[in-house]
Amino acid sequence: MSLDSSGSVANAEKQELSRDAKSSLTKLAAWINDRNVPFLVTSLGMIVMLLWAGSYKLTAPGAEGIVPLISNSPLIWWHFKLFGPYVGSDIIGLTEFTAAILIIAGYFRPKAGILGGLITTLMFFITSTMVITTPGAIIAVQGIKYMRYMSFVGLFLFKDVISLGVSFYLISYFGRKAILAENRS
Repeated sequence: MSLDSSGSVANAEKQELSRDAKSSLTKLAAWINDRNVPFLVTSLGMIVMLLWAGSYKLTAPGAEGIVPLISNSPLIWWHFKLFGPYVGSDIIGLTEFTAAILIIAGYFRPKAGILGGLITTLMFFITSTMVITTPGAIIAVQGIKYMRYMSFVGLFLFKDVISLGVSFYLISYFGRKAILAENRS
């Protein structure tokens, strides 16, 4: 593998990928890779989701909506007992805001993005476990024996498993950027 003029392995890999693509399908994949489309879509999607969900948790319906999820969680059941549902929900919402701001800051300061990714990793690990612990998340369907399916609540929670993967991706992406910046200094 060769290095580009700035010594960046990542840029050299991108150039090699574009140069080596031969079919229309692989050229499309290289074009998407060269423009950082996966990072842009996942990071912007995560930012919007965190800001939107965080702001909703600052409302009474948002706080009331997560009571059954938090109350049945073996990891954070104590949260609402300690803070109450409204203050507890505000803390969760503000944590989501903080993570979104850190991810935005990561565009300019990658270590901030790593911190945002670590916060979301912890958040989404906790909420991913709620698929198993929330009553009614996994249900039996009438007329089909031995099969269990996710209800609307289960599917709502399952998106957090995907968000957990996105969080790890963002840590990895910002980590690569931070390492390159450290090595340039």
